[in-house]
Amino acid sequence: MAICRSKLTMTGTKFYADVITGATLALVVMVVLGVTSLTARAAERAVSKATQQCLDCHSVKGLEKKLANGETLALHVDGAAFAKSAHNLLGCAVCHADATLENHPPVKKKIASVRENSLAMQKVCSSCHADQFKEHEGSIHAALLREGNPVAPVCTDCHNPHAAVPKASYDVASGAPCSKCHGSVFEAYAGSVHGQARKQGRVEAPVCSTCHSAHDVKAAAGGEKIKDNCHACHSGALPAHQNWLPNAALHLKTISCAACHAPGVKRRVDLRLYDSAAQKRIAEKEGVPQFEMRARAIDTEGKGLNAIALQSLLREFSRDGMEGKAILRGRLEVDSGVEAHQLADKAKAVGQCETCHRAGSDPFQRVTISIAGPDGRLVRYGAQQEVLSSATSIDSIGGFYVIGGTRIKLLDMLVALALLVGVGVPIVHLTLGWLSRRYAKKIGGREDS
Repeated sequence: MAICRSKLTMTGTKFYADVITGATLALVVMVVLGVTSLTARAAERAVSKATQQCLDCHSVKGLEKKLANGETLALHVDGAAFAKSAHNLLGCAVCHADATLENHPPVKKKIASVRENSLAMQKVCSSCHADQFKEHEGSIHAALLREGNPVAPVCTDCHNPHAAVPKASYDVASGAPCSKCHGSVFEAYAGSVHGQARKQGRVEAPVCSTCHSAHDVKAAAGGEKIKDNCHACHSGALPAHQNWLPNAALHLKTISCAACHAPGVKRRVDLRLYDSAAQKRIAEKEGVPQFEMRARAIDTEGKGLNAIALQSLLREFSRDGMEGKAILRGRLEVDSGVEAHQLADKAKAVGQCETCHRAGSDPFQRVTISIAGPDGRLVRYGAQQEVLSSATSIDSIGGFYVIGGTRIKLLDMLVALALLVGVGVPIVHLTLGWLSRRYAKKIGGREDS
């Protein structure tokens, strides 16, 4: 019995020793991990002594300043967010060089409005981010800013300077910061084939900046940048379309991608003013808008430009000292920017010629004439559907439609007939005039004799 008790005691002692040893090890591990975690968080949140002096006041929630126009400028800075930001290493004084511990707060500093403060700070941003600032200067955002648009975005509208994060950290799937202004467009994108692919974790799927750039944002409808970006990802688009689509290259040139790949949207034909010699878009001169004023003056009934009015408009622009003459270039596009982002899977894309190439097709019932505005955005004016088949638009149709380019022969015959009538009427008119003059001369000769 004593032996059994002795063994039991020894076994119990060993058991408790093992438990104590295990607990000690676990405690040590927890302490080490805890210290490591605290150290990491401390390092992550560490700010300089000078910055901390600023945060002692500016981290107080509700800190603000009343401005001259009655607005309130928030002066609160989230210290934890700033510590994690890309600007933490710079500290406060790099951007706020006018504020020192000796003269702060600068009570005499007059700020007219929140907007004025944002514009002033944008110049500070350019001192470090010169390349991005230069790109922004050529963008539609900067053009709107120069025009005096009060909501044109500046640096601080897209980037919180006190919580600036590296590019790789942006949550692009949320649409930030573009969705702040372009909410309806982002909603359309989120439901599109691109937005859904991004939600599924496909990082190659495009986001806003993929197609529009981050700083060098151009007017989407004003050039070929968006289409070029489409082809940059979909490099096999042309050969894929050539497998089934007649005149595929012409279709890709004169039809926007969204016109076919956003089924169910409204479409229109936009006839764009071009310089025939320079082969480039005619643009309005900054501060001297002429297009809409001239169009309204010619369109006396306000029903949209008819063929005669359109011809008169082209003559007026041809007199403006351009290299050649004003001509038209046709393009089939969707009605709005929201619809341009409602892209569907390619299996749902428009693939029937009859959608457009039939009498009375919907896309050809809406026609606009456009010119490039000073900021790159298109300035449009409505036109009557008849201009598409008039002699005035022959040059436009030549670049927009090719006889024999469709399986619908009736359309070919109608277009050929329209062209013959358009060309034939002036020829007949000139011939009759020549015959009349010749006859009058002959009669006059008889009377003299």
